[in-house]
Amino acid sequence: MEPYATADELWAGALVFARVGAVVMLIPGVGEAYVPPRIRLSFALLLSLVFTPLVAPGLPPLPDQLSGVVGWMLRETLTGLALGILMRMTLSALGVAGEVVSLQTTLSFAQTANPLQAQPGTTLAAFLTLLGVTLIFATNLHHLFITAISDSYQLIAPQRPLLIQDFAATAVTTAAQAFKVGIQIAAPVMVFALIFNVASGLVGRVMPQFQIFFAAAPLNVLLGLSVFALSLGVGGMVFIEAYRRALAVFSGG
Repeated sequence: MEPYATADELWAGALVFARVGAVVMLIPGVGEAYVPPRIRLSFALLLSLVFTPLVAPGLPPLPDQLSGVVGWMLRETLTGLALGILMRMTLSALGVAGEVVSLQTTLSFAQTANPLQAQPGTTLAAFLTLLGVTLIFATNLHHLFITAISDSYQLIAPQRPLLIQDFAATAVTTAAQAFKVGIQIAAPVMVFALIFNVASGLVGRVMPQFQIFFAAAPLNVLLGLSVFALSLGVGGMVFIEAYRRALAVFSGG
């Protein structure tokens, strides 16, 4: 390989690929289970070729021992996995919103395959998650993924100690923020369900002979889905803004 690249250049490229490949494996859109592995691998390799000349001055030299090589590769892989997990955690807000809306509209029993989570989930949760990935690419928010990977070499430099406590604190904050955003997206349906259930209970108390369940169940589904459809645009804007703020944290913004 010496005529094409020196050992130090190969080492720098492999070290960058370890972090970038781990991030690409988890980021929304490209890192989904239904994306062919060759596409993810090619995308990670392309990003590594772009980033290597930019970050090579800050990378550690090639170790003399095999244990040093393995240690550095594991460190960069763990760093990439941590970044990818944080980027994906915010997307779980849509899953939370879908589960809450399904529960409030009595559709939680309708399970379907969720291609983004590789496990069954409610139909509304799967729909919202796919909608979130579509909005990320439609609003060019995926460009911030590349910026976050590049800026991570300043925030988490390879030759500095791993920020384990900072990662744990950021993970807790991100999870709490994702749950908060999910509740905000589902808030209109929650308010409707509260009012509707109270009204149904009052009708049932006033008219005990009236079979309120048979009349309220279809109305709950119809009106709940109508409120959900009307609030979908605002919910998408709330999610995109929250995701933009989350990526700004990873980019040091």
